[in-house]
Amino acid sequence: MRKTILASIAVLAILLAPAASAQFRYGPMAGFSITNMKFKQELMSVDKTPGFSAGVVAEMMFPGIGFGIDLGLYYDMRGAKLGLGEKEIWASQKYGTERMTLHYIALPLHLRFKYTNLNGFEDIIAPIVYAGPTFGIHVANSDIKAFQYSGGDLGLEFGIGAEVLRHWQITGSYTMGMTYVTKAKVLTNFSARSNSWNVRLAYLF
Repeated sequence: MRKTILASIAVLAILLAPAASAQFRYGPMAGFSITNMKFKQELMSVDKTPGFSAGVVAEMMFPGIGFGIDLGLYYDMRGAKLGLGEKEIWASQKYGTERMTLHYIALPLHLRFKYTNLNGFEDIIAPIVYAGPTFGIHVANSDIKAFQYSGGDLGLEFGIGAEVLRHWQITGSYTMGMTYVTKAKVLTNFSARSNSWNVRLAYLF
């Protein structure tokens, strides 16, 4: 993960080289998500749960080519319902169906393309596609002592959306977890990654 972060910083430095001619905008964002935990072994039931995110996002678009980057800093809540009571190893510790909630500070860094060559129609709506890594810094979690938690998370996010009336941006994306976010204390190789579907609304000044 360390090498991935360093590579992303290098890519960001290259992209920021022509920043003097780029259009930079930022603004508030709020979103809704559905998250699932994908464990290496299917030892219990795992149900998707809703979550949300809120914070600040920004975009830097390079004139004339339609490409740019987006980045942000926002709170992100994820989790899942785990059927721990289905296995004696956890039922004996008085666990039942438990909701695991994970809290992160998210740092996305995506390459995006916004199609604006629409003969003026882009002032009403302009399509957007984007992809890239999202880094999560783990800051808190629900009190399920049967599991331990990683200090961070790396996901690859792929999204589409549209810019409406030059300021509003609505996007939908899928984030595929690349690193584990939690693992059981008493079992070997029983860890999980988090995958989520996201819908977000932002207003860029």
